[in-house]
Formats: sequence, C-alpha cells, structure tokens
Amino acid sequence: MFLKKVVGPRAVTLPDGTVMTRADLPPVTTRRWVASRKAAVVRGVLYGLITQEDALKTYALSEEEFLGWVSAVAEHGEQPLKATALKKFRQP
Repeated sequence: MFLKKVVGPRAVTLPDGTVMTRADLPPVTTRRWVASRKAAVVRGVLYGLITQEDALKTYALSEEEFLGWVSAVAEHGEQPLKATALKKFRQP
C-alpha cells in the first residue's frame, strides 16, 4: 500500500478518545459548507492535524471567517455553525 507523504501527523486522538485522520476532513472541492464540515476543519486545526495556514489555503477561507468558526465552536459548540441558527447565536 502506498501512503502519500504529508507534512504533520496522519491522525490525531481527540479528547473524547476518537481518532481523526486526514480522510475525515472535507474534500478540497467543498463548496457547500454545512456545520459538520466546518466543525471538522476547526477540530483538525485545533488538535494539530493541519495548520491554520494550510486550512485557509486549501479551503479558500479568509482568516476572519475561520476565526469566526473557531470562536463560535468555543463558545457554543457546533450549533452556531448552522446557517439557520446564525441569528440566534450572533451577539449584538
């Protein structure tokens, strides 16, 4: 079996004991960002699977957008990443 060389770890263990691999990240061609895909990218960066710079470049995200996802997950969990729940969690 051939494994592509990548910089950084191939898999990380999350605090709940589950293992997250690079295969768990959304595809590079992602255009429709649902909450679970956003959360996967945030978890990947926070636990060291990929760097923030790689995530921003790979998924064509702005730093402001990504940091908004991170703060939303830190404050309220995965719920505020849903587009329908945006108003509920937005601070005035």
